[in-house]
Amino acid sequence: MSSDQFREKLNKQFRIFFDKAEQERRWNPYRDVPWDKINPETPEYVAVCAETFLGVESFLPDYISKGLAVLRNSSSAQRSFSANWGYEELKHSIALMEYLTRSGKRSDEQMHDYQQALMKQSWTRPFDTARQMTIYGSFQEMATFVIYLRHEALAKKHGDEALAAVYRFNARDEIAHAHFYEDVVKVYLEIDRPGTLVDIAHVAKNFQMPGVNIVPDYDQRIVLMREEGNMDRDIFLQKVYFPVLKYLGVTRQELVQVAIDARAARKATQTGANAAE
Repeated sequence: MSSDQFREKLNKQFRIFFDKAEQERRWNPYRDVPWDKINPETPEYVAVCAETFLGVESFLPDYISKGLAVLRNSSSAQRSFSANWGYEELKHSIALMEYLTRSGKRSDEQMHDYQQALMKQSWTRPFDTARQMTIYGSFQEMATFVIYLRHEALAKKHGDEALAAVYRFNARDEIAHAHFYEDVVKVYLEIDRPGTLVDIAHVAKNFQMPGVNIVPDYDQRIVLMREEGNMDRDIFLQKVYFPVLKYLGVTRQELVQVAIDARAARKATQTGANAAE
């Protein structure tokens, strides 16, 4: 596949993605959430979960600037997707903050202080290439989709239809993002399957959610969220990792072989280094 064919494929995918978003997914966090259906009796731990999601979403400037930097010399479709992604993620932050303040769970002053605390940290891009970051995006967006669905169910359990709607709108965006990333990874696989498989194995081995080490008290927050059915290793494998591989048309056997080949290459390199000594 030539570079022109690569760009054209991605341009077509972005046009389809964007057109569908305009027709089916656009929503207004101020007008489309049923704010009159907030349940004031929703427990505090549910608010802590929403606040944690807001914390992760609040690093949007870092995600955009550092993500676009690695895409600068890639396709215009990927850069355009990143701009659209930022717009949609911004609505997630707005909706979560609106819930926390309209519900009375947090004051405007508390939200200001929380944002100030967040900005003492910065997000570091976890991988170095456009292909690796695209693979990371496919896992991360799918994981976030699964988490939002689980918390939509939690909000419904407590009769909070407003919060459930926030999570439902957010989840709908996240699965669309995941599928765009996956479709781009499919094109990478067409161009260079061996190299892309190596990157998939590398990203999967080193994957972690973006809130780690940047959201205040993240470890404690995650303990609470996991008690409420958040992401753990087994859920990640069953609901994220294996479904993404299936969508990509990648088998676990292929990735096992990649790991075997990598170990053999390291061993050969070490043997050669020892012989040189």
